[in-house]
Amino acid sequence: METEKFETWAILELFGHQRIAGKASEATIGGCAFLRIDVPEHAGREAFTKYYGNGAIYSMTPVTEQVARAALERIEPEAVNVYGMRLIEAPRPGDDEEF
Repeated sequence: METEKFETWAILELFGHQRIAGKASEATIGGCAFLRIDVPEHAGREAFTKYYGNGAIYSMTPVTEQVARAALERIEPEAVNVYGMRLIEAPRPGDDEEF
């Protein structure tokens, strides 16, 4: 028996009062189930993909592509948040030493 592939446009509400919109599908990585969200290009921002475990998801509302794209204009999700980039770019001890 073959199961139907899950794929729908959706608005996802996440714990921590976050929202994201895009094309949702199932993904298995390392034997674990995730919900994959492909966020299309919008407002001059590049398209990106994020994966969420079921513990991060509060609710999911299936919508049309048109509604998902309109929601992106209000939600304005980022591929990587600014706080995370600050941690990556932070200098490490000894980086300012000359050899």
